Amino acid sequence: MSNPEIEEIPIRDDMIRLGQLLKLANLVEDGVEATELIKNGLVKVNNEIDDRRGRQLHVGDTVTVNGQTVRITRA
Repeated sequence: MSNPEIEEIPIRDDMIRLGQLLKLANLVEDGVEATELIKNGLVKVNNEIDDRRGRQLHVGDTVTVNGQTVRITRA
């Protein structure tokens, strides 16, 4: 059962890096904004703050920024 407040973002590969996902999900406009948000502790991965832009994310992981949550799904 899916939560209507969580947007699902399909990916083709087995993983995607955090910075790439933020751009793909339109949570940021560019890599500079992604870097700043991550560096300032404003991004949560699976409900925990993560400060690694290169963090590898997989199907089922959730990412929250500014109150918006997305979940990675298989394309």
